[in-house]
Amino acid sequence: MGMMQEFKEFAVKGNVIDLAVGVIIGGAFGKIVGSLVDDVIMPIVGAIFGNLDFSSLYVTLGKVPEGTAPTLAALKEAGVPTLAYGNFITVAINFIILAFIIFMMVKQVNRLKRETPPAAPAAPPEDVVLLREIRDSLRK
Repeated sequence: MGMMQEFKEFAVKGNVIDLAVGVIIGGAFGKIVGSLVDDVIMPIVGAIFGNLDFSSLYVTLGKVPEGTAPTLAALKEAGVPTLAYGNFITVAINFIILAFIIFMMVKQVNRLKRETPPAAPAAPPEDVVLLREIRDSLRK
């Protein structure tokens, strides 16, 4: 069997297709959560903590050239090494929210699985029923 044939069999298996769909939906879901954090949650958190914008929090690690504006974008453009811990806080909050949403989804799926009653066992085939009747009549 050629390598292309093996690859084709691998690529069209249901698990690979399901994984690809999951990755695509996960990427889109990540963008939704990113927007939720950046556009909804962070402004509220910033308002509570005195109009604090986490994305602009940084520590300079090198010499700042004369005339460079004290903003993260200007410092990065000037090539000044900066520790942008505010961006890390935003990404960490994104992760926590995404992990919590996935936890709630898994919890709901597990609850639905528990609620679904097990299927009744299938009736035995007719020949098995007939053989059992013969066995029972021979015992008498």
